[in-house]
Amino acid sequence: GDAIAGIIITLINVIGGLVIGVLQQGMPITEALQTYTLLTVGDGLVSQIPALLISTATGIVVTRAASESNLGTDLSNQIFAQPKSLLIVSGLLVILAFIGGLPTIPFLILAVILGGLGYVLYQTEQELTEEIAATEEEEEIAQYQEQESIDELLRVDPMEVEVGYNLIPLVVPEQGGDLLDRVSMIRRQCALELGIIIPPIRIRDNMQLEPNRYRVNLRGIKIAQHEIMINHYMAMDSGMVTEELDGIETTEPAFGLPAMWITEEQKEKAELAGYTVVDPPSVVATHLTELIKQHAHELLGRQEVKELIDNLREDYSAVVDELIPDLMSIGEIQKVLQNLLREGVPVRDLVTILETLADQARNTNDTDILTEYVRQALSRQISELYKDENNNINVLTLAPELEEKISNSIEHTEQGSYVTMDPNAAQQLFNNLSQQIQQMMSQGYDPIVLTSPVIRYHFKNLTEQVASDLTVLSFNELEPNLNVQTVGMVSL
Repeated sequence: GDAIAGIIITLINVIGGLVIGVLQQGMPITEALQTYTLLTVGDGLVSQIPALLISTATGIVVTRAASESNLGTDLSNQIFAQPKSLLIVSGLLVILAFIGGLPTIPFLILAVILGGLGYVLYQTEQELTEEIAATEEEEEIAQYQEQESIDELLRVDPMEVEVGYNLIPLVVPEQGGDLLDRVSMIRRQCALELGIIIPPIRIRDNMQLEPNRYRVNLRGIKIAQHEIMINHYMAMDSGMVTEELDGIETTEPAFGLPAMWITEEQKEKAELAGYTVVDPPSVVATHLTELIKQHAHELLGRQEVKELIDNLREDYSAVVDELIPDLMSIGEIQKVLQNLLREGVPVRDLVTILETLADQARNTNDTDILTEYVRQALSRQISELYKDENNNINVLTLAPELEEKISNSIEHTEQGSYVTMDPNAAQQLFNNLSQQIQQMMSQGYDPIVLTSPVIRYHFKNLTEQVASDLTVLSFNELEPNLNVQTVGMVSL
C-alpha cells in the first residue's frame, strides 16, 4: 500500500508541477518537465531519508542485541563480509560517474577504492577457502590412512620377510639392493615348478630383530630365521676343497650345510680353493625358495585354487563343468592339490588332475583316496622327479609281512582311514626304518620307500613324525620302463 501511494504521489507531483509550470509560470514544457521532475525526486528522497535512517538504526540495534562484539567490529564485519557487494557498488559508482549532473572524479575515486578493496577481500576469501579445503582434505587423508593402518594391522599376509636394520640395503634399490627383484623371480620360478600362484611376499623392516637377522613368517607365525653378515660372502665346502680358509662359522639356512662367512678379499681365494661362494641376497633367496616349496600346500588357498580353475576353464571348460560343482567343490579340490604339494608333487598338469577327479569322484568322496588316484595318473611326472640320468631309481622296499601287518591294521571310519598298529611294533618299524635310511644316505642316495598302492598313503602318515622328508611311492606311480634298484628292505 505504501509503495502504491508513493507512486501515485510521484505521478501527481510530476503532472501537477508540469501543469503549474506551463499554465501559471509560462515555462516551456521541457523546462517545466525537467524542473518539477527534479523537485519530485528530491521530495521523494527527502521523505525516504528518515525511513532509511530508522531502518539502519533498527538493524544496528538488532545486530548489537545478538552480538558480543563492539559496534565498529560488527559494522566492518557486515560491510566487508561479502566482497561481491563491494564490487557491485564499485560498478554502480562507475555508471553514476558518467551520468550528467553528478561529480565524475569523486565517483570514480570511490569506485576504484571500493573495487580494489572488494578484489583484495575476494582474493583473501578464495585463499582462505582453499586453505580450509586443503585442511579438510588432509584430515580426510589422515583419517583414511589411520583406517588403512588399522586394516594393515589386522591383515595377515600369507608370507612375509622381516629384516633387521643392517639388512635394509639388501632390499632398497636406491642402495643397490635387489632382493625385491629376486623375490619376484622366485615367485615366477615356483609357479613354473609347482604349478600354483604364489601370493605376494611382503618384505619389511623390523627394528625388534637383531641388526643382521631376518625372519620369515607364514600367516603371521615365524617358520624360519637366520643371521647373515652384510658385506661378506658365504663359503660352503663343495667336497673338492684343496685349502682351508679362516672365517666365521655358520650354517647354510636352506639345507643346513656347514658354511663360513668370509670377507670380499677372500672370495677369489675361496673359489680357487674349491668352495662354493654366494652373496647374502642369494642366501636369503635360496632359503626363501625352499621355504615356499616346503609350505606350498599352506600357501594354496581356496581363492588361489579358484583362480587356477578359472584360467583353465577358458581352454578346458568341459572338464571343469563336468567336475564343478556337481561332483566336487572348490574346497575338496583344494585338499587334493594340497595333498600333492605336501609330498612335493607339482600340480602343473591340472588338466590330468581334474580329469582323474572327474572319473573317480563318482565312486568316492574321500579326498585322500582321490589323491592316490591322481598320483597314479601323474606317474610319468613322479617318475621324472626321482629317476637319475640312467633311468634308475634306488629305493627301499617293505618286507611282505610288514606290508601285510600294516594292511591288516587299517581301520575305516566316517572320518577317514588310519592305521592302528601296536606301539612296540611301530617303534621297531621306526628304528629299522631309520637304520635303512642312514645306510641309503651313506651310499649317496636320497631316501625313497616303495610300497604297494594299498598302504602307500597309510605308511606315509605312519612315518611322518619320525621322517617327515621321506619320499614314499607306490608301484603304480612309477613308469614301466623305469629301472627300480632295491638297496634295502624295511622289516620289523
